[in-house]
Amino acid sequence: MNANVKSDLPQSAAGTGFYRVAIVGAGSLKGKEVAEMLDQRNFPSSEVKLLDDDEAIGQLEALKDEVTFIQSIRSEQFEHVDFTFFASDAECTRKNWKQVLKAGSAIVDLSYALEDEPDVVVRSPWVERQFAQQIVPELQPAPVVVAHPVATMLALFLARANNAARVQRAVASVFEPASEQGQRGMDELHQQTVNLLSFQQLPKNVFDVQVAFNLVSRYGENAAAKLSLTNDRVLKHFKKITHGNATPPALQILQAPTFHGHAVSLNLQFDRPIDVAEMASSLAGEHISVIGTSEDAPNNVNAAGQNDILVSVTPDISVENSFWIWATWDNLRVAAFTAVEIAESVAASRPRGTIQ
Repeated sequence: MNANVKSDLPQSAAGTGFYRVAIVGAGSLKGKEVAEMLDQRNFPSSEVKLLDDDEAIGQLEALKDEVTFIQSIRSEQFEHVDFTFFASDAECTRKNWKQVLKAGSAIVDLSYALEDEPDVVVRSPWVERQFAQQIVPELQPAPVVVAHPVATMLALFLARANNAARVQRAVASVFEPASEQGQRGMDELHQQTVNLLSFQQLPKNVFDVQVAFNLVSRYGENAAAKLSLTNDRVLKHFKKITHGNATPPALQILQAPTFHGHAVSLNLQFDRPIDVAEMASSLAGEHISVIGTSEDAPNNVNAAGQNDILVSVTPDISVENSFWIWATWDNLRVAAFTAVEIAESVAASRPRGTIQ
């Protein structure tokens, strides 16, 4: 052990090569996905604490073939914790992150609450590998915000497309699922659908607008969130993870009447002629699966539970040297996958104990 590191872990955990993990917001959609991803990727954890607010306390969750309870969020829960994933809402993250940082835990934020805090970094390991970016190891890593999945996808598309020919113009329409607003968003879309079919009044506490059987470009004035803020976040994260190596596309985010899975319609115009095969070949690779015309086209259903982005490529018959890319991916899955990958990269350089 480094001479400058004072071990504050119990003897049973010291030197085992395993980490103690906490998931704040364990009852949320993202929290459940993070717990599943930790198991699937065999993250070296000796303990995973499931924490949440009053509504979820006592709820049973499956974790590594065992059933455990969700516990309340208290400062003592973070003692000797190496990694804390914030999969809660932004308010919960802002309320608890400083005490977690003080306890010595590395922080991975999926709520975006910390994106504007000083010294906090926005990361996407998929994009870092694409651009061969070198991440300098830190003994005390700053909190990390998981890049918005749409920002990650657009960065990958544009980086790989530029390998085929120079992209002169990019325009993207993104279709947002209700699960981006958490379980409350899912429940409201469901209840709106049921009420519409039974001619009852629609609940509008989350979106303040009808989203069932509808497409909207903005929420109502009293909505819990704003689509314009999501649009701004995606572009901000895109710039941070590409470090100026790619030009952001023109972007519009629309609320779709779907429960899970992002979808994007992306138009790319190039500086020279290229064929469909060359375009598809340039996009294919890690985390992007190009679907042929003989297979089912990418959609929210066949993307569910997948770690890859499903993509189809079609020539734009009205604009020369232009292609349409239609892509779908599991928004919760991509966010959780990215969060765990970030923790894995931090773990490679993280010492046990508290730096003196």
